[in-house]
Formats: sequence, C-alpha cells, structure tokens
Amino acid sequence: MRKTLVLGVIGADVHAVGNQILNYAFTEAGFHVVNLGVMVSQEEFIEAAIESAADAIIVSSLYGHGELDCQGFRDKCDEAGLKGILLYVGGNIVVGKQPFEEVEKRFMAMGFDRVFPPGTPPEVDIACLHEDLADK
Repeated sequence: MRKTLVLGVIGADVHAVGNQILNYAFTEAGFHVVNLGVMVSQEEFIEAAIESAADAIIVSSLYGHGELDCQGFRDKCDEAGLKGILLYVGGNIVVGKQPFEEVEKRFMAMGFDRVFPPGTPPEVDIACLHEDLADK
C-alpha cells in the first residue's frame, strides 16, 4: 500500500522550487504526496495529515526561520491525535552558519525524527522514508 506524505514549506517562507523538486521525487518514488505548497502553518500541516491519514509530515524551510516556525510542532501533532507520526524537517532551517550537528540535536529535541541539512538530495530522504515506514 502506498504511503502518504504531507509536504510543505512552513511559516512565511515562499521558496517553492525545492518543494516542487521534493514533490516530484517523492511521487516518482511511489508515495502519495499531499503538497500544501508554501507559507504553510503548523495547523495546516496537521489538518492535512488528519484528512489524508498521512504516514509522515515533511517540513521544509529555506528562509532560515524554521527553528522558530517548528517550535511546539510535535506537541500540536500529539494533541491532534497524530501521536507518533513521522516528522521530517530539512533545508536552511536556522539563521546563519551553525554546525549541523547542533542544529540536528535541537530539532530532534523538538520531536523531529529526521533532520536534513541544506542540499540533501531527495534520494536520501526517500531512503530514510522507506526505512522509517517499513514497519508501519
């Protein structure tokens, strides 16, 4: 059975190119993608995940404010009945140049299952999705 992903660019971010590349790559890899596009709120991600019975939420951000935009996201998912849903985040998710290991730790502490640095090829995300969704 095809796994369903909710994909979008969080917050006030309007960077659409990466979103379209991921949408294409995930669709070609056999996933059903609910692409919310750009400027997506946490609530919109959650509503779409509930409506589509999603297996994962994929959050991207390029304008550097992802850390602020993602605060409390896991808690909101849990409260909405999406406890344990797979949460991925990637892109340019913090302001300035920061060691990725530190950024990854902060996002993992916020409840994200995987954190991807800028420039991660879609094939890496796809391999992780196959691995993380294999038993679900």
